[in-house]
Amino acid sequence: MFPYIVRRVFVMAFMLTILSIITFLLFNAVPTDPAMLTCGKTCTPDIVAANRIRLGLDQPLYVQYAEWIKGIFVGRTYGSGSATFECSTPCLGYSFRNGEEVTTMIVDALPVTLYLALGAFILWMLIGISAGIVAAKNHGKWQDRTIMGVSLIGYSLPVFFVGLLLLVFVVVRWNLLPYPDYESPFDDPVAFFQTMLLPWITLAILYAAYYARLTRSQMLETMGEDYIRTARAKGLSERVVFRKHAFRAGLTPIVTSAGLDLAGLLGGAVITEYIFSLPGLGRLAIGAVTEYDLPTITATVLVAAVFVIVSNLVVDILYAAIDPRVRLT
Repeated sequence: MFPYIVRRVFVMAFMLTILSIITFLLFNAVPTDPAMLTCGKTCTPDIVAANRIRLGLDQPLYVQYAEWIKGIFVGRTYGSGSATFECSTPCLGYSFRNGEEVTTMIVDALPVTLYLALGAFILWMLIGISAGIVAAKNHGKWQDRTIMGVSLIGYSLPVFFVGLLLLVFVVVRWNLLPYPDYESPFDDPVAFFQTMLLPWITLAILYAAYYARLTRSQMLETMGEDYIRTARAKGLSERVVFRKHAFRAGLTPIVTSAGLDLAGLLGGAVITEYIFSLPGLGRLAIGAVTEYDLPTITATVLVAAVFVIVSNLVVDILYAAIDPRVRLT
C-alpha cells in the first residue's frame, strides 16, 4: 500500500500544480486591471501605479505565478524600499480590499466551515445510513415506503429553502433559538451550539435523504449476492449476515459519496453559511467575488481543490480496509 500512496501523492502534487496554474491564470488574466480594484473611488493614477508595483502586478503573468508559488513555501515580500511589507509563509496573497494577508483570512474562516461540515456530516451519516438500513430490512413494508417517501421529499427541497424556512419559523416566529451570531466553541459553547444547530439540520436534511436511498439500494443489491446465500446456508444468524457481510460490502459507494460530499462542504457551504451569517470559507468566497478580490478568490478555490483531491486519496485507502477484495498496488 505504501508505494501506492507515494504514487498518489506525486499525482496529487501534479494535479494541484496544474490546477493552481489554471486558477491563477483564470482569475488574473481578466480584462480589468487588478490594480484598479485595490482602492476605492478616490484612487488616483499615482496610487494605482504604486499599488500595481507593491503587489507585483507590473510583472508578466508567469513571473507573478512564480512569485505566488514561491510565497506559499517561503513567504513573500511585497513592494520595494521603505514601502515593503512581508507576507509570512504560507503566503497565498495579500488582499488590499481587507488590508490583510489572504492566509490569515482563510485561517480565521476555516474553523467555522470545519465545524459546520463535520457536524452536518455526523448528523446525516447517522440518520441517513440508519434509515436506509431500516428501509432495506423492511423492504416492501410500510417502514420502507415511509422512509423512501420522506427521503424523496427531503432530497427535493433546495438548501436555501430549508435554511430560510428553519430561520423564519424556529428563530423569528417561534423564538426557539436566538438569531445566529457565531461564537467560538471555546468562548461560549452554548451560543456556538445554538448558532450551528440549524445549519447542521439544514445540510443534514438534504444529505440524509440521499444517503438513506443510497444505503437502501446498496443493501438490497448486496443481499442478493451468492456469498450472502452461502453465509445463510452456513447457519449464521440474519443479524450477523446483515451486519458483517451485507453492510460491509455495501459500504464502498457510500464511503465514496461521503468523502466527496465532506470535501465539498470543507471547501465552503456557500448558501448555508450565507443564510445563517456564518463567517466561513463559503461566505469569504462570496465576499471576494462581489468585491472582485482576486487574491482571495484564487486562494479559496485552491483550498477547496486541496480538500477534494486529498479526500479522494483517503477514500481509496479506505476501500482496502472496508472491502478485502480490493488491493491497492
